[in-house]
Amino acid sequence: MSVKTVTTNAGVQMPRLIYGTAWKKEATTSLVIKAILNGFRGIDTACQPKHYSEDLVGQALVELQTQHNIPRKDLFIQTKFTPLRGQDQSKPLPYDPRASLPEQVQQSFATSLKNLNTDYIDSLVLHSPLQSHDLNMQVYREFEKFVDEGRVKQLGISNLYDLEVLKRLYDDARHKPSVIQNRFYAETQFDSGIRKFCREKNIFYQSFWTLTANPQILSHPLVKQLAEQRHGTSAQVLFRFLLDIGLTPLTGTTNEQHMKEDLDVFEWPSLDNESIEKLKKLIHD
Repeated sequence: MSVKTVTTNAGVQMPRLIYGTAWKKEATTSLVIKAILNGFRGIDTACQPKHYSEDLVGQALVELQTQHNIPRKDLFIQTKFTPLRGQDQSKPLPYDPRASLPEQVQQSFATSLKNLNTDYIDSLVLHSPLQSHDLNMQVYREFEKFVDEGRVKQLGISNLYDLEVLKRLYDDARHKPSVIQNRFYAETQFDSGIRKFCREKNIFYQSFWTLTANPQILSHPLVKQLAEQRHGTSAQVLFRFLLDIGLTPLTGTTNEQHMKEDLDVFEWPSLDNESIEKLKKLIHD
């Protein structure tokens, strides 16, 4: 049985498989509760009403505490600050769009704490880079203040596909990023350069769109053969492989059976070295 958490460069115990809550809408509360009751301990959300119902994640946290005796402190909660261009401006925004960028970050964070019924966030992520390094650092400096105040445990960035942008952020950060969360697919060569940098700097790479974007991997003869040998599914083989090479996949399944299957990979032994080396070639490793 493999370990279910890793210790990040910020000293945070982070689950190795995280439940993603994008596009869950009114089903968010019940799905988060199902995920946690089935064994997930990490939840990913964002202060972005366009794709996430952060307040309904908060409702789930309250119900888990009051009805199932699972306290907030036993869970890893990750949320994001979403810049204005990533928001749907026809919906109520989590901050004043006329405020300065640092004020928007402060207001968004206050909204997240209120939505999630908590006084701290385990992992705060910049949802996507802004138009310049200076703007990225304006956001990141506010993030670092939250860490200094003890209200955030670690920081990260998502939807970042330019290694130079990541390097500049890393170099200028006082609190180094602990995670990068990216779409994991062939179009970007599976971020092989970014993942190499992450390994060198002890940054954990969280993959999203892991199954949906990769039908060619799920249907690959080796993956199907390994699934058959292990009496499992191709999805389980892919998740086990990514865990074996140090990635932290997100899964947003709405199917309770799939939730159980995803977590079952922790009971599996690692894949054999030969299979791992062959599968690495599929993701440009």
